[in-house]
Parts: sequence; structure tokens; C-alpha cells
Amino acid sequence: MPESERAQAHGDKISGWRAAGSEHRLRRFSPRYPPRAARTFARMNLASALAQTNATLNSLPAIQAEIDAAAGLILQTLRGGGKLLICGNGGSAAEAAHFSTELVGRYAKDRRALPAIALSADGSLLTCVGNDYGYEHAFSRQVAGFARPGDLLIVLTTSGNSANILAALAEAQRLGLPSIAFLGRGGGKARGLATVDLIVPGNHGPSTQEAHLFLIHYFCEFIDAAFN
Repeated sequence: MPESERAQAHGDKISGWRAAGSEHRLRRFSPRYPPRAARTFARMNLASALAQTNATLNSLPAIQAEIDAAAGLILQTLRGGGKLLICGNGGSAAEAAHFSTELVGRYAKDRRALPAIALSADGSLLTCVGNDYGYEHAFSRQVAGFARPGDLLIVLTTSGNSANILAALAEAQRLGLPSIAFLGRGGGKARGLATVDLIVPGNHGPSTQEAHLFLIHYFCEFIDAAFN
């Protein structure tokens, strides 16, 4: 076989392998190809997850009085020139940062920037305090340093038992600072330590966090309306 024909044949073989490999990868990763059992499980799981989240969100009217009190406290703080100090661990830390960005940045409407600090956002500060004083002081040390009269502490915890959250609430009490606690699972050890407890009914941690985020957005609606 002439050299040119051998090269062409070799190229055709390589192209065939690549095509077969592409088809194999497509079948592995494309949503068109999951087995029937996997599709059925995914749909059932989605329905179950939606039912759990909806049940949790639909339970929030049971704490309407506390939600109203928290909204009033947040608006009072911001209208009075105070700032929000917000903290949580893990997913709740992400929600603390989410809340602060909605205020310093924007939620749905343009308005002036509002003062809010996520106490979990500065990794250098957290590791400094954690290394020198212990992680249980990661937030209380910042409350001691940043808080001024007229400010408000907001904590988020699904268990209510995180040592650094309990210490932050204790520091707020020592300073005479009002506080709001986003809680779940009955409130844990944090129950009763804040000025306002928002205890999401139920014992499912993930949907409790989803309810916390819903409440954050609910409060942002109030804030947007108040500052426009």
C-alpha cells in the first residue's frame, strides 16, 4: 500500500476511535442517557426534596410574631445609623455573607448602601483569633471589636449549639447589644439568648437553612421598601 494510503487509513482508524470515545463519554455524562432506574430515582428524590422544603416554608407563619419583631429590629437599627454584624458556620456562614452583600450591594431595587459585616468573611482574622484564643471566640472577639451602640448582632445556626455562636450572643448581652438568632431544631442551647429567636419548626437541617435564606430575602424586601 502506498505511503499516502497507509497514512489515510491510519487517520481514519484514529478518527473512528475518537468518535467511539466521544459517543462513550456522551452516554456516560449526557442527561439523555441515564438508566431508567436512575431517572426514576432522581424524579422521586426531587419530589421528596420539594415536599420537605415546602413543608418547612409553610410552617413559618407559626413564628409570624417573631418574624415581625425581627423585621422591626433590623429596620430600627439601619434607620438609626447602626450596622448589622452577621455570623454563622459553614452553610450558615455563606448565608451571613449573602445577607451582608444584599445590604451593602443591592437586593432588588437601587438604594443607598447599608452597613452590614459578615464576621466569617475575613479568613486571616478568623484564623488569627482561632489560633490565639480558640475557635469558640472567632465571632465574639469581632463583636467586641466592631460593635458600637445602636448595632445589631444576627447569628445563624441550624443546631443552636455552636460554641462560637453562643459566645457571640453572650458578648452581645455583655455589651447591651440587641440580637436576632436564626435557629432550627428547637433552638438548641442558643434558645432564649437573643432578643428575638427565629426558630424554624422541624428537625431537618438542610430545609432549615433554606428557610433561613427565605427569611433573609423576606427581610430584604422590607429593607428595600423602607429605603426607597
